[in-house]
Amino acid sequence: MRTQSRRSPRNLLAAVATVTLIAPLAACSGAGGSQGSSGGDSINVLMVNNPQMVELQKLTAANFTKDTGIKVNFTVLPENDVRDKISQDFANQAGQYDVATLSNYEIPIYAKNGWLHALDEHVGKDTAFDQDDILPPMTKALTAEDGKLYGEPFYGESSFLMYRKDVLEKEGLTMPDKPTWKQVADIAAKVDGSSAGMKGICLRGLPGWGEVMAPLTTVVNTFGGTWFDEDWTARLDSKEFKEATRFYVDLVRKHGEAGAAQSGYAECLNNMTQGKTAMWYDATAGAGSLEADGSPVKGKIGYVPAPVEKTDSSGWLYTWAWGVQKASKNADNAWKFISWASGKEYEKLVGEKAGWSNVPAGKRASTYDIPEYREEAAAFADVTRDAIAGAKPEDPGVQPRPAPGIQFVGIPEFTDLGTKVSQEISSAIAGRQSVDSALKKSQKLAEAVAEKYEAS
Repeated sequence: MRTQSRRSPRNLLAAVATVTLIAPLAACSGAGGSQGSSGGDSINVLMVNNPQMVELQKLTAANFTKDTGIKVNFTVLPENDVRDKISQDFANQAGQYDVATLSNYEIPIYAKNGWLHALDEHVGKDTAFDQDDILPPMTKALTAEDGKLYGEPFYGESSFLMYRKDVLEKEGLTMPDKPTWKQVADIAAKVDGSSAGMKGICLRGLPGWGEVMAPLTTVVNTFGGTWFDEDWTARLDSKEFKEATRFYVDLVRKHGEAGAAQSGYAECLNNMTQGKTAMWYDATAGAGSLEADGSPVKGKIGYVPAPVEKTDSSGWLYTWAWGVQKASKNADNAWKFISWASGKEYEKLVGEKAGWSNVPAGKRASTYDIPEYREEAAAFADVTRDAIAGAKPEDPGVQPRPAPGIQFVGIPEFTDLGTKVSQEISSAIAGRQSVDSALKKSQKLAEAVAEKYEAS
């Protein structure tokens, strides 16, 4: 665990975040400050367009609105677009949106800047919500440095390795219960081409701080590397960071999916579902789709913890959570929506209406005690819960860190830094430059960020 003094540079967050999050949005056409949040018995919700959120949108009117009389006006956008729109509206406190989907990366930063309502008072009054049932890593990740809670998870995830049990069996291979990355690479080589069009593994190569950099950073952590040491020295040119990145790039180039440099989560999910890859290291949330009714690979997939090298675990921690804008005039109604959307009864509603594998899990302990869910998600439920419980955002590697985060660095500059570095890495995956060249450029980018914190 890190001491508070090691994280003191984060006192710069309020000033830096405003520049980092607003400046790139100056030219964007988005919410203006004049419209204001919805009034009366209605709220405006801005959220990402993933399948679980789309299902929520479908169920809201006939259930939440019917029971409460509160109309919910949804704006649903792709991830990159929704992040831009949220940051603009919340940074300016324009107040057009009462509630938005934020991750455990944004919430501590937004809270530090005074852009969010603390939820503690609502939680205290709403005993039916049962905050104690929320998995502790999620509550901790959504609690800011002031000790207050600023978000509630809609679903939570870690990362693990998914593999085709039948393909490995055909090749006479056994997946270790807790594989190392070198073991995974060996298996990938042996199953590559085991059937027509079958590749050994799918790994994200698509540029983006939340795309290729998410899985790659977990590999860096377990290989002994870090973006920054505890004194804010950039370490992308270290032996460990280079070894991890070379390993990742070589693995996906030799035994990964076609077009890897343009493949992200969605593409790998599609490849795994269609039987084009034997293994996939990615978010635990992918398992629900693989095991859903109608999936061609339902029942054929095995699940094991994120591969390791020098650490005991390496799975990430992530949640799409609900945050309430400070400027909202409808905080009470906003909480009622959050309490419903992240509540126990909503999970049961989804199970009954859309199937138990589609439940937005990974946030509540009680979910894993529901018989129907355990039956439907038997292949991956326990592995997912263990991965979330074992995630260590404050201590993900072999050395102290200056800021929290497993698959990201918990500073506002990381959206820009991570994206620029990801472009260099993706270029290496595409074969347009060497890993050494990519990391040499990336080190300079990281040093520019580190200077702001070292000076403090």
